[in-house]
This record gives sequence, C-alpha cells and structure tokens, in this order.
Amino acid sequence: MMNVIRARKGFSLIELVIVVLIIGILAAIAVPRMSRGASSAGDSALAGNLAVLRNAIDLFQTEHDGKFPTLADLEKALTGYSDQSAATYGPKDVANGVIYGPYLRKIPALPVGADKGKSGIIGTYTAGNGWVYDATTGTIKANCPDSEVDARGVKYNTY
Repeated sequence: MMNVIRARKGFSLIELVIVVLIIGILAAIAVPRMSRGASSAGDSALAGNLAVLRNAIDLFQTEHDGKFPTLADLEKALTGYSDQSAATYGPKDVANGVIYGPYLRKIPALPVGADKGKSGIIGTYTAGNGWVYDATTGTIKANCPDSEVDARGVKYNTY
C-alpha cells in the first residue's frame, strides 16, 4: 500500500484572518502618528519662520543704529536695500550709501491657522494677514486669534 501525500495549496481562512488582524493593528498604530506628524510640521514651520523674521529684524536694527523698521516700511526694509539712516529704500546704490540688506528674499507665509498662506504684516490682530509687528519693540508674531493652538495647547500667537 502506497501512502499518498496530498500537497496543500493556498492559505486557510484562519491564516488569512490573522494576517488581516495584524495589518489592522499596525494601521491603528501608524495612522494617528502620521497625522500628528503633519500637524507638528506646521508648528515647526511657524517656529522656523518666526526665527528667520526675528533674525532679519535684529540684523536691520544692528545695521541701522538701533532703529527698527517702521510697520509701513517693514517689507521693503527686510527685502530691499537701504542706507544707514533707513531713509532710502531701493536697489543697491553704493555711491549713495544704499548698501544694507536685503535680509530676506520675501516675507514668508503663515504656515498655520485660518490665515495660513497669508504673508501680510499688520500692527494689531486682523483676520486676513500673516504677521503682527510692533515697530517700537521690533517684535513679530503670528497673526492668529487666541483660540488657535498647537497640539500641545500653546497659542500660535505666543510662539
């Protein structure tokens, strides 16, 4: 008598269910982590943009005898050339002393909140703009209402 061994083909239903359960568990762990990563990317971008803006304002102040740019002139003061008195803005003109700057290529856009993508600069919070600037102290912050917070509950306008 000859023993016949039958070859198994395919997977059993239990094996398939176990594989699907493992994939489901991995997805349940990975998806929330990926969504947290996307929201914290905006938070990091905000912190980085504010650091760049603040450094540019500080450098302007250093090169212009301690004066901060005015609110009306902030964008052209940071993205153009100026003389030491900050009275003249425009293209570089060595003969007339317009040699300072530019400190930025352009004003970055706000990366978070309802006004995400806006780069306008204003003196007090107003919807539709990116940044709030105080020319007396040289401080700049995100133009976000108190209700807009990051994943840790920190207000964007306090970064």
